[in-house]
Amino acid sequence: MVKSNMAGIEDYQMYLAHQLSQEQREEWEKKHEAEIQLDRGRPRNLRLQMQPQTPLLSRQQLLQEVALAEAELQDELVVKKYVGIGVGWASLITEHLLSHPFVVLRRQCQVHNNSIRYHLVPLTLIPVILRLHQRQGITTLWKGIGSVLLIRGVNLAIEDIISKFTPWPKEITVNSSLRSVGQHIMLKCISFALVTPFYSASLVETVQSEIASERPGVFDVFKEGACRLLSWGSPQNGETLTLVRTTSSFKKNVGRMLPVWALVLPTVTYCVLKYLFGLVIQGATSRILEVTQKKEQKRRGAFPKDLTNQPPNQDIELASCLVRDVASDIVFYPFETILHRLHLQGTRTIIDNLDSGYEVIPILTSYLGTKDCLETVQHEEGVSGLYKGFGALLLQYAAHFAVVKVTKLVLTELTTLLRSSKGKQEDGSPVLQGPPSVQINRGVPPGYPGTPAGYSGTPQYVETPRTPRTPYGLSNDEVTYFYPE
Repeated sequence: MVKSNMAGIEDYQMYLAHQLSQEQREEWEKKHEAEIQLDRGRPRNLRLQMQPQTPLLSRQQLLQEVALAEAELQDELVVKKYVGIGVGWASLITEHLLSHPFVVLRRQCQVHNNSIRYHLVPLTLIPVILRLHQRQGITTLWKGIGSVLLIRGVNLAIEDIISKFTPWPKEITVNSSLRSVGQHIMLKCISFALVTPFYSASLVETVQSEIASERPGVFDVFKEGACRLLSWGSPQNGETLTLVRTTSSFKKNVGRMLPVWALVLPTVTYCVLKYLFGLVIQGATSRILEVTQKKEQKRRGAFPKDLTNQPPNQDIELASCLVRDVASDIVFYPFETILHRLHLQGTRTIIDNLDSGYEVIPILTSYLGTKDCLETVQHEEGVSGLYKGFGALLLQYAAHFAVVKVTKLVLTELTTLLRSSKGKQEDGSPVLQGPPSVQINRGVPPGYPGTPAGYSGTPQYVETPRTPRTPYGLSNDEVTYFYPE
């Protein structure tokens, strides 16, 4: 019997190797017609591996373990959701509160037109920060934070009021019509224009030195903004008389405060362009991250049906917002420098000298407008003069990124510890958090060729090790049943 089987195998190997003639091949096919019919349409590299008799799981036990697995999965999704919410709040607090000292440093560098050090890298700012803390205390870099938060709140309130009394939307999406986009831009323009005088007052509070000026009150920003708004067409004159050199002649110009109407147009243009640029960058970044995430999930074989409800989307939103802020601030940094100098001109503000960190200096400029400011900075300070204080911006986002990473790490580790302590019994032994890999053995029909004697053909739930999935969507054990060798 063994010899006949071995001979059949050798004949089959010869047949596959095309070592038989056409007549011999036809004769072999007739002899083994039943095996050939059975062999069609199935892989040749699979072997029938019959499952031994193993302890069976009852239906109730199987349902309990499946329920445990589903509960564990839901618990994991909830944990990821709350970790994402915690990281989002940490990012929001960092953006509006913890980043304020770097904003103060950045603005003081931007408005100092006669500075020697430009502070283009973060390392040059560190000794200056230490000297400011030694001389003025730790609160010296938190000046004006109240007015900054108030201006942001006023801006949001104006947008909300306008959107309620007009059909203009506060938010736009990819599917928004051109009309909705235009109305949304008009809403932004009006809100930025109304906030412009108060923005000037808030800028003064963030850059003026606490040594040479009194600490402003909480609502002084509205008082100063209203005074500047009332002087719409009659700007106040400063105390400085300067001579400004032009390309053809000398012009006598008083370092005066520019009227509000001269600041509205550059302010609205800067804010709207920066906002639209940020929307484009955020949308592109989100799309790229979503496509990358889908490819990774497909590679792992765990692609979800509904991606919008998945916790990883919180990470995508957080990352896209961070990329948006970084890209917007870097691209529009020179325009911000020009805008701040125009707003501060004629206010007779005294700032800390960040060249040394020990003294204070007045801001005395006499720009005629946006174009004159740009030409003067390029002529007197060079192109790098438009990037004064860029090192503070790098420090700001380095700190922001570090806070987000540390918060996510801490929340993840804390959640893991809580879940591990929750998953132990009173005696310290671990609790089963999920079921073993349960495969369904569909059995083999009785009388099937090669079926061992006494093997049951009824479907049974059998506890087996987890096996990898094949490209056909079945496990290897299931494939061996449907395509036995």
